[in-house]
Amino acid sequence: MTRPILEVADVIRQYGAAYLARYGATVSPEQHRALRAIAVCRTAALGGHITQCDHCGHEEQAYNSCGNRHCPKCPGRAQAAWLAAREAELLDVPYVHVVFTLPHTLSPLAIQNPRVLYNLLFQAVAETLLTVARDPHHLGAEIGFLAVLHTWGQTLHHHPHLHCVVPGGGLSPDGAQWRACRPTFFLPVRVLSRVFRRLFLTGLQQAYTAGALTLEGRCHPLTEHARWQQFLNPLWATEWVVYAKPPVGGPGPVLKYLARYTHRVAITNRRLLALEEGRVTFRWKDYAHGNRQRLMTLDAVEFIRRFLLLCG
Repeated sequence: MTRPILEVADVIRQYGAAYLARYGATVSPEQHRALRAIAVCRTAALGGHITQCDHCGHEEQAYNSCGNRHCPKCPGRAQAAWLAAREAELLDVPYVHVVFTLPHTLSPLAIQNPRVLYNLLFQAVAETLLTVARDPHHLGAEIGFLAVLHTWGQTLHHHPHLHCVVPGGGLSPDGAQWRACRPTFFLPVRVLSRVFRRLFLTGLQQAYTAGALTLEGRCHPLTEHARWQQFLNPLWATEWVVYAKPPVGGPGPVLKYLARYTHRVAITNRRLLALEEGRVTFRWKDYAHGNRQRLMTLDAVEFIRRFLLLCG
């Protein structure tokens, strides 16, 4: 496989110092580790090794990988192992792909409080699916599912959402029989959306009351209870986005899609096209308009900021 014409590492090596000069005071230890590791991955700085062909004896020297989970060049082995393990768990039944998305208004809170809000996201989604599926007016069954968190979109904007791969049915309350959903319908999306909203916002209010949220910078005004309530009210009134559709071709393609993100960063090196005059150009897929390929150009420091924002 040929080396990409441009890598995230190239951008970091040339503009990492400028990024740190602007944002260094807010960079987390994990982001610092990612920045350092990606910059030296597969370079002489990490040493190397020699591989030899068992048949002809030909030798090649290769530099060592950094192994950082956010490095675009280091996902392969762990990704393949994860995919194999998940495929071994699949049942011989149809599957449904369900996505729960947090409103963009919550992004500043999630960026400052990732552990609190993402744990709450998993808990709210799990309780939503289990509660609605148990309802005898819907499926009336106990279900199981796999959930994977994504925190970015194609343009590297913060976009937290949870992908769930769910069997199209579950066990009856007594565990004696399988109850399959209708071939073209799993659970009512509007019901899922509203239960999810209620559970998440109730949990968020509890975290706020317990003083478990960090509220600094642009979030600092929310320390005032009146401002907090003004912040929450529109969230209660908004319909939250929940998507549910049987995966095309069964669960396999969805698992492969998710595997790319369980062990890979938001952008692959092969999506990068140019680094010129301090600006990075890359491809992105516009899902809202028929998956059209589009180009985006960002200031290199802004590119690194967005990239590292997804490293925790």
